Amino acid sequence: MPVAQAAFRMSPEIHQHPSTAVTVVFDLLNPIPFGFFVGALIFDVVYAMNADVMWFKSAAWLISIGLFVAVVPRLINLFRVWFSGARPSTTHSKTAFFVYLAGIAAAIFNAFVHGRDAYAIVPEGVWLSILTVALLIVSSVLMTL
Repeated sequence: MPVAQAAFRMSPEIHQHPSTAVTVVFDLLNPIPFGFFVGALIFDVVYAMNADVMWFKSAAWLISIGLFVAVVPRLINLFRVWFSGARPSTTHSKTAFFVYLAGIAAAIFNAFVHGRDAYAIVPEGVWLSILTVALLIVSSVLMTL
């Protein structure tokens, strides 16, 4: 056996594993924005039914906090899906990434809608909240496949 082949066979295979700390941070922070967006949807529906300004302002705060908290898990997911060689990304994970991104875009538009005065948010705010929550649900289902 030539020396080059022997050296090649003796070299250890290097396997990259995803960082445990990054996985824990992602698993802890990923569901939090969903809870804020569901809360905003509930507050939007309550506001549409009784027109108490407190509900609309609270929904605006929940959307803003949900968007703020969504930054870290989305950055982690960006690197896990597109740049990581440790775990092969699937079509489902790439699709889930884009669906979640569309949900975040809907939430950003929803935040702008909630910047309006009082009852001007009612039709669009409720529908954008429903769209945001629905897209996040679809993304979560795709990530589990």
